[in-house]
Amino acid sequence: MTRYITGILFIASLFIFSCSDSDGPEIQENEPFDRSQMLSSWADHFIIPGFESYAGELDELVSAKDAFIANPDVVSLNSLKSAWLDAYKSWQKVSMFDIGKAEEIGLRNFTNIYPADTDLINENITSGNFNLALPSNFDAQGFPALDYLLYGLSPDDSEIVTMLSQTNHAQYLDALIERLRTLGNEILNDWKGNYRDQFIQNDGSSATASVDKLVNDFLFYYEKYLRAGKIGIPAGVFSGGPISNSVEAPYSGIFSKDLFNIAFQSVQDFFNGRGYNGISGNSLDDYLKFTSNVNGTRDIASEIQSQWKSAEAKIEVLLPNFRDQVEQDNIKMLEAYDELQKAVVLLKVEMMQALNIRVDFVDADGD
Repeated sequence: MTRYITGILFIASLFIFSCSDSDGPEIQENEPFDRSQMLSSWADHFIIPGFESYAGELDELVSAKDAFIANPDVVSLNSLKSAWLDAYKSWQKVSMFDIGKAEEIGLRNFTNIYPADTDLINENITSGNFNLALPSNFDAQGFPALDYLLYGLSPDDSEIVTMLSQTNHAQYLDALIERLRTLGNEILNDWKGNYRDQFIQNDGSSATASVDKLVNDFLFYYEKYLRAGKIGIPAGVFSGGPISNSVEAPYSGIFSKDLFNIAFQSVQDFFNGRGYNGISGNSLDDYLKFTSNVNGTRDIASEIQSQWKSAEAKIEVLLPNFRDQVEQDNIKMLEAYDELQKAVVLLKVEMMQALNIRVDFVDADGD
């Protein structure tokens, strides 16, 4: 009888353990985390709908460009500026997904390398002879180059209209926007073709598996492009002094904070599994909570969330134009960077160790 009662208690204890975590995925004894389900969520709730939205905004940008070239005036210029900003914001939500065709063709390099090389842009316009597929033109195209053409040619919109109406300027404007749409469609078509299934089926645990690769891409994006590119480099963290003209979208002047906030929110949504289309799914937060419950270790996911809240508080007080912030009160930019940096340790060391994923890149920052 004693042995019978002991057996019942043991089974009950297993049942309680398997159902104890209400925040993450249900934990079953000896059952591994379903990486394939998480990959499906990433593909269907984040990446594909994200690139669909991005492609749609690029179509609107092309239409606004065509309307401006056909009838160049301040009204059509302002419509073009608006379409540029909408597409730029949409880009912030997919930039982190540098995997598959995006990695193969170097999408990010052709889309958002800043600051733009204005001398090269002007040289390309003057000569009329340029090849945007060449790496030498990375920083003479994409959204930063459009920022320069739409806002930086003159402080007066009427003068910008006059300049962009000239044949060589109009040719370059047309080429920049058409290339953005071509590249965006190439990525979307690949995901909606065979790559989605390949991505999900590659659900193992190795350096070439989809989870390991995309988590590394996510980490690299956060560390290099969000933390360093949007905040650290302009604030002078890596140069010994501020470089205010290296902020994102410096010529339009008032969008750098908006673009950062969209990118930062997208990072958090991806980590938490809050899908692009409003549907939630398994996420890195769930995965970390799963390993924490199974191994009886600390809740790293909650620590990451808490640190991001601290970073948000520092970012909230920044000016809309990061260039103004750097030039007027760079201490606040450095404080925001420091809070973002604290999360790098949690992500790059604690998270990667907990998930048994090896970091596949070396950051020149020395972090």
